[in-house]
Amino acid sequence: MLTHHDTDPAFQSPALACDAHFHVFGPAERYRYAGGLRYTPPVAELSDYLGLAEVLGIKRFVFVQPSAYGRDNNCMFDAMRHMDPALRRAIVDVDEHISDAELAVMNELGVRGVRINVSPVHPYEEGLLERMLPRIQRLDARCAELGWHLDFLLPGWLTHQMLPTLAQLKVDHSLAHMGMFLGAQGPQQDGFVQLLDLLKNGPGKTWIKFTGTYRMATAPAFADALPMAQAILGVAADRVIWGSDYPHLSFADKVGSVALFNLLKDWAPDAATRQKILQDNPARLFRF
Repeated sequence: MLTHHDTDPAFQSPALACDAHFHVFGPAERYRYAGGLRYTPPVAELSDYLGLAEVLGIKRFVFVQPSAYGRDNNCMFDAMRHMDPALRRAIVDVDEHISDAELAVMNELGVRGVRINVSPVHPYEEGLLERMLPRIQRLDARCAELGWHLDFLLPGWLTHQMLPTLAQLKVDHSLAHMGMFLGAQGPQQDGFVQLLDLLKNGPGKTWIKFTGTYRMATAPAFADALPMAQAILGVAADRVIWGSDYPHLSFADKVGSVALFNLLKDWAPDAATRQKILQDNPARLFRF
């Protein structure tokens, strides 16, 4: 069992707080991993995660398909079936040519978006965005039919390249880990400034996920995430959501789940903004 009782919560969650980004992993003999693993998957089953959720006061849940399972979403779906359908949603990874019938089944189960996942440490690669565009455009059209959104996990350089595409998407879309712009480079860095402009002046469909702080900020205090988070909240507080990114994968032995949650008190000192991030915003995006 993974530990998460590293400290006490620094504030009380709103009544219907949502964790908008966490993963579950089942026994390897039951759920087959995809090729090209980026990390050693743990066994992190739903019961363990729910222990953390209880500590944090989380009442609504958004499962996110981890890269370890590729486009086989069954581990996540099996876990979802143990929960009240009114309280859980999911983000899947699917082939862009999946059948309408399969998408309808997923929609009924509570799926509300499709993940487009590139390793956050993927080095610069000429032409990668161009190769991704047909899949993105196809999924954009299909998600528009269902009222779903697109969920991007990208390295910062690719997020930067993607900004003009994001401005043209039909559907809402979220960027994990603050778009993976590194906190050490500050909120004035090229790319992040353009992201802020899109959030402020764009069509209002770009959402930011406060997730995976340890991937974009400097341990142990992650102080350089503070100006990044506050810059985002300054222009788009109504389109920010929070996720634990549990079980933290290759960072599991370096971070504490509750301590990460507590960063929100510094980023959003007032309870009204935290209610937006934890309750009101995810309720709109995931249609709770």
